Amino acid sequence: MSRARTARRIAAGAAYGGGGLGLVGVATVGLVLAEVQFAKRTVGTGLPDPPRADGLYGSEFAGPGQSPGPLRLGMLGDSTAAGLGVRRARQTPAALLASGLAAVAERPVELRNVALSGAMSDDLDRQVAVLLDTDAPAPDVCVIMIGANDVTRRMPPTQSVRLLTAAVRRLRLAGAEVVVGTCPDLGTIEPVYQPLRWVARRVSRQLAAAQTIGVVALGARTVSMGDLLGPEFAANPREMFGPDSYHPSAEGYATAAMAVLPTLCAALGVWPESDRLDVSRDEDMLPVAKAASAAAGEAGTEVTAVRGPWVLLKHRRRRRVAGEELPEHRRGEKGAGLADTRTAGQ
Repeated sequence: MSRARTARRIAAGAAYGGGGLGLVGVATVGLVLAEVQFAKRTVGTGLPDPPRADGLYGSEFAGPGQSPGPLRLGMLGDSTAAGLGVRRARQTPAALLASGLAAVAERPVELRNVALSGAMSDDLDRQVAVLLDTDAPAPDVCVIMIGANDVTRRMPPTQSVRLLTAAVRRLRLAGAEVVVGTCPDLGTIEPVYQPLRWVARRVSRQLAAAQTIGVVALGARTVSMGDLLGPEFAANPREMFGPDSYHPSAEGYATAAMAVLPTLCAALGVWPESDRLDVSRDEDMLPVAKAASAAAGEAGTEVTAVRGPWVLLKHRRRRRVAGEELPEHRRGEKGAGLADTRTAGQ
């Protein structure tokens, strides 16, 4: 069965209340579980909680007579969204995205990160409530990174997609733009061995495609995490892995943030590139299932709805932006800045 067809079935099951869809043959379950336990023993544990990065970024764009006010950015998801494994707030993906958005939009950005390490999609309802159930205005835009724990803990993919789409729907109804970083390709993690690596790749990519089908229908955009860190991890494991040999390092998180930043800015209409297709970068207008399947296999790919069942498949150029700034309460730390990266999809 093709990935596109499987993704459609998962998304349809999520939309219409279907149960779990088995993606792995029963005969392989025992062997896979044994490999899971081995991988868990291989991967380190006991990392400290990720640093808090909430606060105001880009304050140089604020001040008397400068309007409009700050953009409000919400970050939701699991340990990847939280920044588990780094020591400084400025190294977390949320801080990098807030700094980049402020520089591109030339407006201050107020960041609130409610992501939780270890979270599965069933925690998104709580995270959305934390963001919305306050006297403060709803976020202008939210970024969600979720799915890896759903795969490793064997949450039925239909349930995973149903929970994600429910969270996206609430945020969209509150007036927020939403960007979802879909489930990463778990087959790229070094401590994971065959046959688990093959199974992990297959299941995580199918989930990523189904996530795209579900959330694009609600007006959200997705960015494929795919095997974004796979080549870098293989070439420079000491630099790209964190201390637990599983979560990304500061450089790994920066790579992920730079993949999401163009789509985050485009969702607010501040990215310098238009939504016109660039055929030289294999961009196209496709049926949603076909685009979702293609994106799942190519990291950094954006999918956004245009009309009916048709969507845009884009590879926005990644540009590092100067002027990374810490929130006001962390001004003592030195900003790292964002440097140039290659064009996505190349």
